[in-house]
Amino acid sequence: MGKVTLRNLAAHKIRLVLTAVAVILGVAFVAGTLIFTDTMNKQFDDLFSRIGQNVAVDVRAKKVVDSGDDDGAAAQPVPASVLKAVRGVDGVKNPVGNVNGYAAVVGRDGKIIGSGGQGPPQIGTNWNATGSYDLKSGRAPRGPAETVIDAESAKEGRFAVGDTVKVVTSGPPRQMRIVGLIDTGNLMGATVTAFDTPTAQRLMLKPGYFSDIEMGASGVSEDVLRERVSKVLPGGMEAVTGTKLREETKSDVASFMNFFRIFLLVFALISIFVGAFIIFNTFSMLVAQRTRELALLRAIGAARPQVTRAVIGEAVAVGVVGSTLGLATGAGLAWLLQSLSGTGTTRLTFTATPVIASYLVGILVTVVSAYFPARRAAKIPPVAAMRDDVAMPQRSLRIRIALGSLLALAGAGLIGAGLSGSGGNAMILVGVGALLVFVGVAMLAPVISVPVVRVLGAPFARLMGTPGRLAQQNALRNPRRTAATASALMIGLALITTVNVMGSSMRASINAQIDAQFGADYIIQPDGGGGIGAEVVRKVKSTSGVQAASATYSANARIAGERTSYSTGDMAALVKAARLKMVSGSADIGAAGLMVSEKNAKDHGWKVGAAVQAQFPDGRTQQLTLAGIYAKSDLIGGALISEQVYRAHTTAPAADAVIVDTASTDTATKTAIEGALKDYPNLKVSDQTALKEDASKQVDVLITFVSILLAMSVIIAAVGVVNTLALSVIERTREIGLLRAIGISRRQLRRMIRVESIVIAVFGALLGMGIGLAFGAALQRALKDDGLGVLSIPVGSLITYLVVAGVIGVLAALWPAWRAGRMDVLKAISTE
Repeated sequence: MGKVTLRNLAAHKIRLVLTAVAVILGVAFVAGTLIFTDTMNKQFDDLFSRIGQNVAVDVRAKKVVDSGDDDGAAAQPVPASVLKAVRGVDGVKNPVGNVNGYAAVVGRDGKIIGSGGQGPPQIGTNWNATGSYDLKSGRAPRGPAETVIDAESAKEGRFAVGDTVKVVTSGPPRQMRIVGLIDTGNLMGATVTAFDTPTAQRLMLKPGYFSDIEMGASGVSEDVLRERVSKVLPGGMEAVTGTKLREETKSDVASFMNFFRIFLLVFALISIFVGAFIIFNTFSMLVAQRTRELALLRAIGAARPQVTRAVIGEAVAVGVVGSTLGLATGAGLAWLLQSLSGTGTTRLTFTATPVIASYLVGILVTVVSAYFPARRAAKIPPVAAMRDDVAMPQRSLRIRIALGSLLALAGAGLIGAGLSGSGGNAMILVGVGALLVFVGVAMLAPVISVPVVRVLGAPFARLMGTPGRLAQQNALRNPRRTAATASALMIGLALITTVNVMGSSMRASINAQIDAQFGADYIIQPDGGGGIGAEVVRKVKSTSGVQAASATYSANARIAGERTSYSTGDMAALVKAARLKMVSGSADIGAAGLMVSEKNAKDHGWKVGAAVQAQFPDGRTQQLTLAGIYAKSDLIGGALISEQVYRAHTTAPAADAVIVDTASTDTATKTAIEGALKDYPNLKVSDQTALKEDASKQVDVLITFVSILLAMSVIIAAVGVVNTLALSVIERTREIGLLRAIGISRRQLRRMIRVESIVIAVFGALLGMGIGLAFGAALQRALKDDGLGVLSIPVGSLITYLVVAGVIGVLAALWPAWRAGRMDVLKAISTE
């Protein structure tokens, strides 16, 4: 039987290739994800091996209130007096204070060098000889008019040592001279601008303060030195070993990389799931075409287990070939991901994990998908070899309908339970529920396909006559096969439709929120990092046509024991800009008051006049008076606190926005404001329309990225349509010969196969879009209270997907139709 299996594989190379394609594409996604993330991890390891390598102990402020991010922007600074204190500790070597913040260089085109917005950060720091960066050329900066920048930024901006550049920080832009270039190694696209320590403190922090203090050890271990340093620190400060510091940084990156890997692997598994449908369908057709051959094997003495093992053996061979080619394709995909992400030119890192995972997934999925066709093959009775009309045994659809209905209902129940919950378990329930729904609908698809295919095929039958009627009948002839082929396309389009419904609803919800809650004429915000200096407000106020301009700030505090994001600034301007509706109390909160949302007040049982305890990042606690309660707002967080309180607990206040009211919102006024801010290329002036456009762009980027990842499953499904049609042509060789003999032309034959392909593809698309609409509507309803208040159906996108499905059908039919048209009539008729 082993020889028979090998001979079958050698005799049917096209079958092997067609079946292996689905395995190759699915495995490539898995392998590419694992290789890419392994390479990224290796790059970060190399980066961390340089950063802080000479640090034995680091002194920093204790984190009292979680900032909610990892950039350290909300961390409390360390007074310079601490640096003096640690210098006297026995065993301390070369203690230096670090200053970290936002700083960017403006290129010759007037734009910030490096990626703005959500791209890699623009790092500002102070230069010290023991730092993590090395000078590539020039010297260290000295004085307020000198800077050094990273060599990559200099290359991009066409700058050299001695050139004058504009540097942007949270304060006014400054003209500075480049005195050196830094070799930063591979910082994943981040830019670095460094100054001497007094300049860095003045520009990015506050004179007399550091972000942290690091030191080496002389003659003592890290742990011993940490204990000694801890004894001289004031309250609110802590000392950590360099090992712990590096582990914390690595841990943050590892958490992101694990999330990113899981995110990509989810799409890889979707592709594998779709591929499983294709493999199952292909082996079912292959076994059906070899029914007489397998019956003859049974007739000459082959046992049922031997026939099963023969088919499984072919599946293993396909799995091995597909996994090998998929692994190689995955390496190419990883290289492409690395190039597109701009994460450096490090060689790809190959570990055992992608290899093991590729072969495990490829072989396992192929064998499992082929198992049921193999079992059916073994049930063929030996006497069937004597008959011409031998057919594979088929089970009744009743069991399939009952089981499919049960799975679909169970899946819907799990999705409902998941959407009503929260956290990781809720997402698992949604994922398992979606899987069960897909399997359930796929099992019901043969029943659904009959009426739908009749309707879809009817126009072709009327317009094209005999070829159209034959195409419709061919699609109806084997509902199981049609359903299995369409189900693969259904999964991909269901998920893409869900994502697009969510994206359209997000855009509509954000637009509705801006219309209802944004009351200012303009808002000025940084496009990227950094804050807004007080001089920006003065410039805008003095601009012609501007009636009022007010800076707004945001921070975090622990209010009543819970981490809460709050906003502050001119309360009257904030209330007007956010169109807050007061439920009770007043917006006049005074010097030590706050306002909270109606939900926040209800959760804590607060009434106007209540005393509320708040702890701030500097470690101090202050009692605030609840002055007002406002209705739910999507633009304002859980609380508003007086600006006096914010400034009392913040070392270096920096505004994150400026709200502007004008006499007129015409183009001239906006142009005048932008003209006043021409020296600030990192600031952007937006009105309601611009805010909507920016939000839509961000949603579009996310939706496009996810849709591209899901497109892999659609490609695999398209390969499945090609597979089905190609094998169907082989299966119907004699029938095609007879059609040609009775007068059907090659053109009509090709048209028949194209129409059959279009009908199957469109059926799968309709099934998928129907499920996707249901999923999208359910998700929107579940997230209604979290800001997704408007359900929007992207009709245009859905029509496009339906047209694309038809195009997929046409393209998938090209080769099978060409093959059918090239058949020799006499040889086709004589085929058994």
